[in-house]
Amino acid sequence: MKRHIPNIITCCNLLCGALAVMLAAEGLFHCAFGMILLGAFFDFFDGLSARALKVKNPIGKEIDSLADCITFGLAPSVMLMQAIRLSTEQSNYSWGWWSAVALVMAAFSALRLAKFNIDERQTGSFLGLATPANAIFWASLIATFPNMASWAQWLPWAMIAVAAVSCVLLVCEWPLFSLKFKHLGWKENKLRYIFLIGCVLLIALCCTLEGLLNNYHYGLFSGAAIIIWYLVANLCAPKK
Repeated sequence: MKRHIPNIITCCNLLCGALAVMLAAEGLFHCAFGMILLGAFFDFFDGLSARALKVKNPIGKEIDSLADCITFGLAPSVMLMQAIRLSTEQSNYSWGWWSAVALVMAAFSALRLAKFNIDERQTGSFLGLATPANAIFWASLIATFPNMASWAQWLPWAMIAVAAVSCVLLVCEWPLFSLKFKHLGWKENKLRYIFLIGCVLLIALCCTLEGLLNNYHYGLFSGAAIIIWYLVANLCAPKK
């Protein structure tokens, strides 16, 4: 039974992703965001449990990629597609089926996961943006501003342009630091500690805005803000 525990956790991730897709298709973006976050929780603990239980199962690696493709690839893409479609269908510039171009991001997520599986360089760091980070960015942004595309006629195009940037970041060779600590020393982990401190400040800021403006949406934006901060921190990181 022990060897099946990591796979069970991975399947929980997949189920969260499937639920997120269903909720996104119904326009329930807050619930979809919650499912993606829960999927990320399971995604973290499936590998952790496999290492703790000393379980090595080649099937687990394949299931993990399939689950990630649904939770962190398809789900945020469907959220983006529905956000554009629902917020423009009542206007004179309705996107209709053209909003399905957002699903290209799911294809690039699958490509990134396949690349990650065969690239042995990505052990202590990442090359390109990890799919969970990309998913959290989009899910957080759309959950916070579900009708953003209706603000201006050009905004759907801007969202697709940002999605195109996400696609490039998913498969590019940009080295990005991970949060894996080999030890707790400040010198070797200075960038990680600064990043984590910034995350706490961003969460506090978003929660403060939520309280001041009496709008719980702004608390959800902390997810997108943290991913933006992560990219900025990597831009400012000293080159090796």
